[in-house]
Amino acid sequence: MKPLERPGRKSSARRLARGAVVAATAGALVWLAVTAGAQGSPSGTTRLVADEGPGYAVEDFDYPQADKILAEQGITLKRGDGHIVLADCASETGLLEVWARQQDKICFRMTGDSGWLTMEIPSVYGVKGNDYTTQVDMTVGTEEKTFDIAKNSWTPVGESADEQGREHMLVEIRSSK
Repeated sequence: MKPLERPGRKSSARRLARGAVVAATAGALVWLAVTAGAQGSPSGTTRLVADEGPGYAVEDFDYPQADKILAEQGITLKRGDGHIVLADCASETGLLEVWARQQDKICFRMTGDSGWLTMEIPSVYGVKGNDYTTQVDMTVGTEEKTFDIAKNSWTPVGESADEQGREHMLVEIRSSK
């Protein structure tokens, strides 16, 4: 130890030198960042990334895991607003029940005040309503028919309501409180 230095304290010259090195390093890093940005942009000017907003999440309304449901249950669910969802018929009461000749009963739960869901379920002949006001759209050939579903009761739809007994495909459910 030099006689003029006190123990545990750095000399002011050493502190000054260390500060100069830190400042020079910081300046070099800033210079590299600015010149790299200028070289990377076509106009030679820099732009702030913060000026760009984040990407947008766009809802496509496709039914989640529709391919899996089709493979496992044979039900084609297409699009909806998320307020009418496929449900296990034994899970609870108050579900909307759809009856089709080639399927077991198919149930749907309402999760909001209103909702819609498009699908393709062939040979539907009856729907049991719940506490919601519900309409179903069905097709037979090129014809489209709409049926009002009675609340908490059975409503004949499709072939059971058709004078000719033609098979109808359920294509949409709309419900509201």
